[in-house]
Amino acid sequence: MLEHGGRLLRAARQYGIAVQDWLDLSTGINPVAWPVPDIPARAWHRLPEDDDGLIDIARAYYGAESLWPVAGSQAAIQALPELRAASTVGVLAPGYAEHAQAWRRCGHRVELRGAAELFAQADDFDVIVLIHPNNPGGEGFERAALLDLHARLAARSGWLLIDEAFMDATPERSLCGDSARDGLIVLRSVGKFFGLAGARAGFVCANDALLQALRERLGPWTVTGPTRHALRHALADREWQAAMRARLLAQGERLAALLSARGLPASGGCAFFQWHRNDEALALHEALARRGVFTRYFDEPRSLRFGLPGGEDQWRRFDTALAEVMHERACA
Repeated sequence: MLEHGGRLLRAARQYGIAVQDWLDLSTGINPVAWPVPDIPARAWHRLPEDDDGLIDIARAYYGAESLWPVAGSQAAIQALPELRAASTVGVLAPGYAEHAQAWRRCGHRVELRGAAELFAQADDFDVIVLIHPNNPGGEGFERAALLDLHARLAARSGWLLIDEAFMDATPERSLCGDSARDGLIVLRSVGKFFGLAGARAGFVCANDALLQALRERLGPWTVTGPTRHALRHALADREWQAAMRARLLAQGERLAALLSARGLPASGGCAFFQWHRNDEALALHEALARRGVFTRYFDEPRSLRFGLPGGEDQWRRFDTALAEVMHERACA
């Protein structure tokens, strides 16, 4: 299995620091979660029901004509490659590595490319996978360019698959509203923006024919009853959403400024995280870990991704740890 952020129990054992004493910045998940209400007993006792109103609420939130809930966008990432015959697939790199692994596992030919190459060489691929904004680099793409790319692929019965897991802070840039077009598939995650990663919930926005094929592949009850209950309320809470978008955008800028002030300028990022490329990334990662600050380290390219601290005490702790690490390295 691929490496991911959030493996805090392993870090606690490795560095001998109790779990509760860590500042976990490894995931890119909103540290201020939507406040989940009490879950009614009915949600636990009965099988989930598709006509509980969740689909309509989700359509309104995402602006999509048709969509389907799944057990996190990861479920769709693994299932969608099974719906195509052998294809040549271009996957954005560096990016979320599960995409390439899922297509390879199903026997497709996968080529990792930078964004410029994918757009320029679209005719070489049957499927192109983009992460928008990208993870970990935070790159974004213009709507017109994305729709043109989709049209080139769709003309040959190809797909443009866009992973918008980190899009919620900037919904005006989403292509969910265009996802009824043949061959355009948009994945959305609930875990990042709402801070509900443990709910394992997401949505696939696409045309009805593809969604039907996906439903048959995944089977019934893709999302649990308690999760569906929480999602109906979270996706309808417009006041919380508006306030959180403003907060996340400001916090993303604050994180970039803090890193720059400590000599680690961001190489990219978005409202949920900042990314810093550095040949000494592993040493930085380990030095912070020894101080109980957990970051996400990437081998290729060597880099660190920093999620958002929560309250002011966490911001102060992170700043202090960065200052100590950079001073230590300067004196080495």
